[in-house]
Amino acid sequence: MPRVFITGLGFVTSIGNDASSVAASLREQRHGFELYPPFQKPDIACKVIGTIKGFSTDSVDPEDWTFPSRYAIKRETIRSMAPHGLFAHCAMIQAVADAKLAESDISNPDTGLFAASGGSPMLTYYHHERMLKLGPARCSPLGIVASIVGTLNFNLVAAFKIQGASCGFSSACASSAHALAYAHDEISLGRQKRMFIAAGEDGNRDAILPFAGMRTLSLQTDPNLASRPFDVARDGFVGTGGGTVLVLESEDEVARRGVTPYCELAGWGQASDGYNVAISHPDGTGSKTAMENALKATRISAAEVDYVNAHATSTLIGDISEARALKSVFGELGFRPAISSTKSLTGHGLSLAGAMETGFSALLMREGFMPGSAHISNLDPACEGLNILRATVNQSPKVVLKNSSGFGGANVALLLRRA
Repeated sequence: MPRVFITGLGFVTSIGNDASSVAASLREQRHGFELYPPFQKPDIACKVIGTIKGFSTDSVDPEDWTFPSRYAIKRETIRSMAPHGLFAHCAMIQAVADAKLAESDISNPDTGLFAASGGSPMLTYYHHERMLKLGPARCSPLGIVASIVGTLNFNLVAAFKIQGASCGFSSACASSAHALAYAHDEISLGRQKRMFIAAGEDGNRDAILPFAGMRTLSLQTDPNLASRPFDVARDGFVGTGGGTVLVLESEDEVARRGVTPYCELAGWGQASDGYNVAISHPDGTGSKTAMENALKATRISAAEVDYVNAHATSTLIGDISEARALKSVFGELGFRPAISSTKSLTGHGLSLAGAMETGFSALLMREGFMPGSAHISNLDPACEGLNILRATVNQSPKVVLKNSSGFGGANVALLLRRA
């Protein structure tokens, strides 16, 4: 079956808005957290988010938004977007340039796009309230396509004239990992030659604050302590938004165009916990099976995995569930891949997380380092025995495992291999 390679990356994240700044932040362990003004109220216990710098998308009118001048986006394009649509559109422009794609490479029946996002709660609420108060005749004709789940693929497919396969994925925090996985299969099965994988989240009050009701957000007021996966004192995740786009291409396309890929997306596995609607299985059974399925599908042994980019979000239950799964896959055999959670720097991007962190993994394979898991003062005893990095190691991994998990116990494991 055709091999699949990552040839382009684009980022708008809390730790940088391009590949070079993201790589520097990961290497130097610079986080993107700030006290978020809308949360600085007595009745809101969480205070910190991973902010997107250089963009202003607070208004419900996209024409009021501001963004870096390097991006030229037409009025008729931006007015049907959600905030995360803007982030992903800018990341898409980066990814196209990074992969050195011509216009003919982008718009043809052999090039598709899969996307993942949670929609825009801010715009959904605004347009719904407007309909109820003023009537449907006073509603924007673009209100639906700008706000509902699917807004990302609607807008990007139209803006970039995508003619191949297109689809949106919705499996909560595993969504963009699923998008990547099935995009891999589109290429390996010969259905497409190239796929864009786009993911984004608004990362604002309406997207993040509802998780306070689940008691899953960190209550720390110090941005340096808010996100600390695997630490015994962790108290929840820090929300963030942004956008990431990856370009996947077949081996033949890589050879035809003469480009140097970041790495190979070797394959993937998935499994479900079958346990709880919102909580990971305490023993990490679904995550363990997903990792085992990925290793089996790719014929990569556990001993070959050099680095694991963990899903670990800094929640009490989730981190331990994944740690137990990792011990089941690697510990009993004595293999000790390096492990870290880059959410310690970015926060949790929800449906964006899988694609964003796979992009990080591809980037660090080219740049030649493995980032540490930041802000650990006291490792949770349940994580003892795992090789959790505390600082950056200047060594390029040959094989990377990327874990993602979502509500309902959806688990995806992606395997990347040096090209």
